[in-house]
Amino acid sequence: MTRSFIPFAAIALLLLGCEERLTQSDGQPAPTRTLTPVERGQYLVDVGGCNDCHTPWTMGENGPGPDMTRALSGHPADLEMPTPPSPVGPWIVASAATNTAHAGPWGVSFTANLTPHEDTGLGTWTTETFISTIRNGRHMGRGRPLLPPMPYFNYAKMSDDDLAAVFAYLQSIPAIDNQVPPPRPPAQ
Repeated sequence: MTRSFIPFAAIALLLLGCEERLTQSDGQPAPTRTLTPVERGQYLVDVGGCNDCHTPWTMGENGPGPDMTRALSGHPADLEMPTPPSPVGPWIVASAATNTAHAGPWGVSFTANLTPHEDTGLGTWTTETFISTIRNGRHMGRGRPLLPPMPYFNYAKMSDDDLAAVFAYLQSIPAIDNQVPPPRPPAQ
């Protein structure tokens, strides 16, 4: 019995030794590598679902999904949208197959180009302008209201550091020349 216990005890001690490497002497988790602002921003863009609306969707072999060759470039400039159908019954929202155009009582909104393109994206924006836009729910922090389905009111709860990290990431991605059309007012 003693002979079979010795290998078991050795393995148990080895595992305990591994456990100690994962914690500091005070029992707290060992520090992990700190993310750069760009890495943190990428994480926040991913978990925040920014690609869900700001990246055009296409049909793939597993169904619809974001076309990452046009990541965060907004509604495709070359996709002319017809007048949306009138709401029927309890339905009040219609979305394009690309998931970049949305119609409702507010009119038609088109998702913005978040890439750092100088003319058609966020290339001339500052961190402060980006934060102000999210905090105030207004384009460039002071312009027209941000329109549904943009959940800016949720993102406005993020810290300035997190919003600055999101902006740092958006400034690091490839610039895509894509002029998104302006929103359309509700049909009269």
